[in-house]
Amino acid sequence: MENICVFGAGSRGLDEAFLKDAFDLGRALAKNGYGLVFGGGKTGLMGEVALGAHENGGAVIRGIAPAFMDVPGVLYEHCDELILTETMHERKQMMEAISDAFVVLPGGAGTFEEFFEVLTQKNLGLHKKAIVLLNTNGFFDPVVNLLREMAAGHFMPSACLSAIGVAASPDGVIRALDHYEYKDIAPKWLLYKEE
Repeated sequence: MENICVFGAGSRGLDEAFLKDAFDLGRALAKNGYGLVFGGGKTGLMGEVALGAHENGGAVIRGIAPAFMDVPGVLYEHCDELILTETMHERKQMMEAISDAFVVLPGGAGTFEEFFEVLTQKNLGLHKKAIVLLNTNGFFDPVVNLLREMAAGHFMPSACLSAIGVAASPDGVIRALDHYEYKDIAPKWLLYKEE
């Protein structure tokens, strides 16, 4: 079984379309035998993806959160395993280490930090894991366009664009994960490799 790390908003008050896609993604991960690794929150898209996985017999649901978030009403209470870390940095490192692929849902600054960190690591050849954006309501269209502009302006290699998949639906995410094949996009001059 592969563990899929899901990044996404924990915010309240989100549009129903985003919440539905998050729940449906959790359900799809569970139905296809994928384990869930997520930030441990019970609200927003994080909570919905965990709920979707939990209500549909998800294999393993691992929440990873910094200890300061362990207060009533913040963390999802039905995790098979809840891991508390000392820092946000340690949380990200653990999420990345135990996951076999990354799915990015719409979110704010924290979600974008997580996305760009795993994208940068992949571009440098530090991991070979799939990265898929769930593009609910075209949320990531401006980001994809920005990445294309960055490549066109030689701010990053155009090969980096192939490092991510973009799916319009939860089922599309599953198809992208099921059919993922790694392509080496690291710069040829890069001598450092981390195992």
